[in-house]
Amino acid sequence: MRTLLYSSQTYDRDSFLAADVPSDVELHFQPARLTLDTVALADQYEVVCAFINDDLGAPVLERLAAGGTRLIALRSAGFNHVDLPAAKRLGLEVVRVPAYSPHAVAEHAVALIMSLNRHLHRDYNRTRDGDFTLHGLTGFDLVGKTVGVVGTGQIGATFARIMAGFGCRLLAYDPCPAEQVEALGARYLPLEQVLAESQIISLHCPLNEHTRHLINRQSLSGMQRGAMLINTGRGALVDTPALIDALKSGQLGYLGLDVYEEEAQLFFEDRSDLPLQDDVLARLLTFPNVVITAHQAFLTREALGAIAQTTLDNIAGWASGSPQNLV
Repeated sequence: MRTLLYSSQTYDRDSFLAADVPSDVELHFQPARLTLDTVALADQYEVVCAFINDDLGAPVLERLAAGGTRLIALRSAGFNHVDLPAAKRLGLEVVRVPAYSPHAVAEHAVALIMSLNRHLHRDYNRTRDGDFTLHGLTGFDLVGKTVGVVGTGQIGATFARIMAGFGCRLLAYDPCPAEQVEALGARYLPLEQVLAESQIISLHCPLNEHTRHLINRQSLSGMQRGAMLINTGRGALVDTPALIDALKSGQLGYLGLDVYEEEAQLFFEDRSDLPLQDDVLARLLTFPNVVITAHQAFLTREALGAIAQTTLDNIAGWASGSPQNLV
């Protein structure tokens, strides 16, 4: 089966070629993002393997189906970027990677917390410039702080376990409470109460019609003044322009993002020689209490290996008539 991997980087090629590739799967790597302008590259490919910022709306799916594609193999757990009704109408099956390494994303969320709290990003640049003063670098002890975990699936539960190890008090919000999180001593509360009582809030929920802009002007105003917000989930969980006003007023004290609502046209490409056209992102990058990483939370050797092998297993299962991890 001819399989085309869109949005493939060097690390994707390395991890897929190091995995157990079925003998009947022929892999082709395409660094371009899947859009209406690049969909023609997939002609005569039975399988298209897509990543989170690829366009899988109805017009692209229609063109894929017309070109002979029969399976969309996602290299991600999330599938909010796929027009599922259109895929069903066109007879395209969609499979995903429901879990790879929850530790990768959870640990990155903790890294953002530590960097913001201890001002590592500022101190790194300051020290390189020969400034060894400590003014403006005062942090706080994590022990005893209240951490709100919004979404307690595998990643959220792993994050909660790490923060419990720091000696934090855990609050959680999820329509389906997890026993393993409750066993850590976490209390499940309504979202408004979690936001109001937490000094640190970390988002680990999927993006859907119920969670889009879960964090907005109203919910930001209900947080403790000076609270820290971390988002390693999906960019649209947060109303990004609302963050700017909250940061300017001091209502939001720290912000760590690994995802961004308008990241599709920016992330995973080198744009260092070009003016940044996104005014909201440019404004966020001016704040000293903001750390933004370019959707790298998943990027560990273990996670990449799991993504590659699960994706290949999904393709093999579909080809044999026993599909797994269907969306």
